[in-house]
Amino acid sequence: MTITRDSHPTATIVDGIIRARRAVRYFRPDPVPQRMVEDILDVARFAPSNSNIQPWHVYALAGQEKAALSEALSQAHREDRHPPLRHIPDPLPEAMRVRQEAFGSVYYGALGIPKQDLQQRTKVTARNFDFFGAPVGLIFAIDPSLTKFSWLDYGLFIQTIMIAASAIGLATCPQVSFVRYQDIISRHLDFPDGFQVVCGMSLGFPDDESTVNRLDMAREPVDGFTRFLGFGD
Repeated sequence: MTITRDSHPTATIVDGIIRARRAVRYFRPDPVPQRMVEDILDVARFAPSNSNIQPWHVYALAGQEKAALSEALSQAHREDRHPPLRHIPDPLPEAMRVRQEAFGSVYYGALGIPKQDLQQRTKVTARNFDFFGAPVGLIFAIDPSLTKFSWLDYGLFIQTIMIAASAIGLATCPQVSFVRYQDIISRHLDFPDGFQVVCGMSLGFPDDESTVNRLDMAREPVDGFTRFLGFGD
C-alpha cells in the first residue's frame, strides 16, 4: 500500500507551515506580548539534542532593552572597526556559489539596488542590527566548550522556533550578522564567561505589503541532493 502525505491531515498542516515560511525583513510595529514569545520557546524546548543536554541560552529583547543593543550594534557597524565576518568560505563550492548569487540578485533586485552599489548594500545590511524593525529580537548563545554536534542541536532548536512562530502568525528572520559583534553583545547582555553568539533572530508580525517578504527563492529538488540506496519499487 502506498502511503501519501496528502492522506494525513496533520501532515498537510505542518507541511503548509514549513513551505510558507519566509525569512521576513520587514515587520509591522505591532508589539508581541511576552506570553507569545514564552509560548513559542515552550514548544521549541522539545527540539532534540544529543544526550538531552539542551545547549541553548536565549536572550529575548523588546522595548528599550532591544533599542539599546540595536544602537550599540548600529554604531559599531557605522564605524566598521570589527574584522569582517567570514560566515561562509570564499570561494564557495560552485553549486552553492550559484545559489548565493541568485539570492543576492533576487533580494537586492527587489530593493532596486544594483550589485555595484556597495554603499546602499551596506545600509541594507545595517537593518540587521535593528532586527529589521521587528518588535522582538532574540540572541542565541552557547557554551564554547561544546562541540560541533551541540551546534547541530542548536540548529534544530532554532528551526523549531521558526516553525512554532509561523504556526501562530508570527514571522522570523535568523541572522548570522550578529556574530561579528560578539564582544559588544556579550558585554551588553552580560554573557557567562566565554559564551559565544550563535546568531540572532527577528520576531514579529510580517508586513504583508512588502515585496521583499514575498520573495520565492528557488530550492533544489530532492533528487538534486539525495541518493536513494536499497529501496524497492
